[in-house]
Amino acid sequence: MGVNLSDIVPVERKNLEDLSGKTLAIDAYNAIYQFLSIIRGPDGTPLKDSRGRTTSQLTGLLYRNINFLEAGIQPAYVFDGVPHVMKSQTLAERSERRSQAHEEWKRAVSEGDIERARCKATQSSRISNEIVESSRILLTYMGIPVVQAPEEGEAQAAYMSLKGDVWAASSQDFDSLLFGAPRLVRNLNITGRRKMPGSKEYRDIFIEIVELEKVLEANGLVSREQLIDLCILMGTDYNEGIRGIGPKKGLKLIKEHGTLEKALESIGQTVPEHECIKDIFLRTERMDGYKIEWRPPDRDKIIDFMCREHEFSEDRVNSALDRLEGKKKQPKKAEAAMPKSQSSLDRWG
Repeated sequence: MGVNLSDIVPVERKNLEDLSGKTLAIDAYNAIYQFLSIIRGPDGTPLKDSRGRTTSQLTGLLYRNINFLEAGIQPAYVFDGVPHVMKSQTLAERSERRSQAHEEWKRAVSEGDIERARCKATQSSRISNEIVESSRILLTYMGIPVVQAPEEGEAQAAYMSLKGDVWAASSQDFDSLLFGAPRLVRNLNITGRRKMPGSKEYRDIFIEIVELEKVLEANGLVSREQLIDLCILMGTDYNEGIRGIGPKKGLKLIKEHGTLEKALESIGQTVPEHECIKDIFLRTERMDGYKIEWRPPDRDKIIDFMCREHEFSEDRVNSALDRLEGKKKQPKKAEAAMPKSQSSLDRWG
């Protein structure tokens, strides 16, 4: 989940077309989780082929990237490497929550509670090695660059943005700012009118641009290090926060005392290994040996992979590729590519 800074972060709303001509380094796991959560049947069952392999992520990656490319956006996907050992507790807690949600989903399905089943299903999404590999294959066939990070994907994406090799990093998590991204794009894959999890409320979701310098300036912070200090007080993927401290109270403490150490001293609290946590955000492992090159999509390989391997409708995939090659105008609303066995499922927007 990362750190939630939404209460203190200034954002600029944009439409997809506003990003035309921009290159984006996208946190791949973050995007895949979104597709796995959103693209499901009415009872929350993910899309699958006849061999039981999940295909929701393929639907999302195919159609959303076609939308990006049609809009003049050049995406590159950055995949996670080995997580830092200090993240192990967070990962274990997330795994436990997903397991609990999966059990609650099965119970809701058996009771016929479709609304609750779908809600719990979106909370139980897991990324398997098979899902990762199929995603990488499809992106490669589409001619979209794939970058393997040594550790955190969003840290590598932030580094690519900091170097100026891409215009911005894209993720739902504000952690990208802590890793040094000068510019963050949020909500890239979930724009439109969306039902809020766990409620009957619908909300319009817009693409958001967040600039690190504007975040610091708006909050009276003098450096990224102070923003990191604030987030350590709140709690990050690498540490538990101080009970009762959110973004506003944490910001007040950092502005009054200047550093995490002095802020902790003022309230009589400690954060174990806080220097190591700072070091993760400032100096986590990144690599320079990546290539960002876009190529024309390989239609034959995409058709073979999507339709013959994973049983998607060949007509729909061909129609999508025609759009990508400019053979006909983009429809007002993208039509989801689905396996033939699930063509009756509601289309996703």
